[in-house]
Amino acid sequence: MTKAQPSSWDPSASMLDPRIIDPAGNYVHHSDRAPEELDQIVAVLRAIKAWRESEERISLESRSYMRLNETDMKALRFIIAAKNSGVLVTAGMLADHLHISTASITKMLDRLEKAKHITRSKHPSDRRAVVIGVTDETHADARATIGRRHARRFDVAAELSPDERDVVIRFLNNLAALENEVAEELVNKEARAD
Repeated sequence: MTKAQPSSWDPSASMLDPRIIDPAGNYVHHSDRAPEELDQIVAVLRAIKAWRESEERISLESRSYMRLNETDMKALRFIIAAKNSGVLVTAGMLADHLHISTASITKMLDRLEKAKHITRSKHPSDRRAVVIGVTDETHADARATIGRRHARRFDVAAELSPDERDVVIRFLNNLAALENEVAEELVNKEARAD
């Protein structure tokens, strides 16, 4: 006989609530927190999850619209930011930024040029180098999609008080540091397994 599920059960929230996923507190030490405090902490985690899911959905829709993969989009954002800063982009710079090989960069640039997203031209001062640029059409598309999204994010951040921004900055930096630490542990674990 199975236990009936409560009608208000929210599986999405349950996967983030330590009272449900770790009731004994083996990993998440939560027994010293009041129920209201735990509810608020879980609400923060749910908000992060909702933002990440919406960010992933929008990113996928943007990539699909422009027929690009995630690395291609990162490359285009880098090229556009460099252009806006007056910096000439070379294939080597792009490979370093994306942490991929020069062979992979060459294939990616061939694909992006064929799709009319980028241009290649001679470097003005280095005969061996090629300058990577973005086409006007792709730049306009990026401004209309990514640029508009960034402007809206800026507005949301601007609505916060300076003290609230400090809290958000600290919180997000701490989360990023934690994720980087976990990623490093996984890389080290894989290296030991080999």
